[in-house]
Amino acid sequence: MSDSRSDERHKARQQKVKEAVDAKVAAANIERGVLMVITGNGKGKTTAGFGTVARAVGHGKRAAVVQFIKGNWDCGERKLLEGAGVPFEVMATGFTWETQNRDTDTKAAEKAWAQAEIWLKDESIDLILLDELTYMLSYHYLDLERVLEAFKNRPPMQHVIVTGRNCHRQLLELADTVSEIECVRHAFEAGIKAQPGFDF
Repeated sequence: MSDSRSDERHKARQQKVKEAVDAKVAAANIERGVLMVITGNGKGKTTAGFGTVARAVGHGKRAAVVQFIKGNWDCGERKLLEGAGVPFEVMATGFTWETQNRDTDTKAAEKAWAQAEIWLKDESIDLILLDELTYMLSYHYLDLERVLEAFKNRPPMQHVIVTGRNCHRQLLELADTVSEIECVRHAFEAGIKAQPGFDF
């Protein structure tokens, strides 16, 4: 008897949940491109961005990727996605803390961003991943207003994902979706080195 009452209460609770979810689904009737920011100090921002690129490609969508910061560092996602026809623009200088040359890094950022601007005007590109773009803004390698205007004026159905730490407040305000990844613990801090197939 008590099991029966418990089942009935569970069913009633789940029915309320379903009704709330159904109402939200029914209310979400706007169809347009989404600007998403994945930020925070935790591991997994780039991985999450690439996961969405893979999802788009799996649905037959066209995607493009601009990688700031990481340069020509070996990248498993790039190997896989280029083979699936996804074009990449890679900021050739690599990690900014290694180059330590503001002029070189600024020119490299400008070159990578110039390609991003071309894709941000291309209606045939369904999704663009701008990996580690936040650093280009916080280091003042790129003009914030120029970046924000490009996002505002992109094709209506185009999705954009921006990753990186310390995202500028104005970009956070413009974004439709913001996810912050928190660092609870990181293997690197315990001396475990980055490994291919897991970290890159």
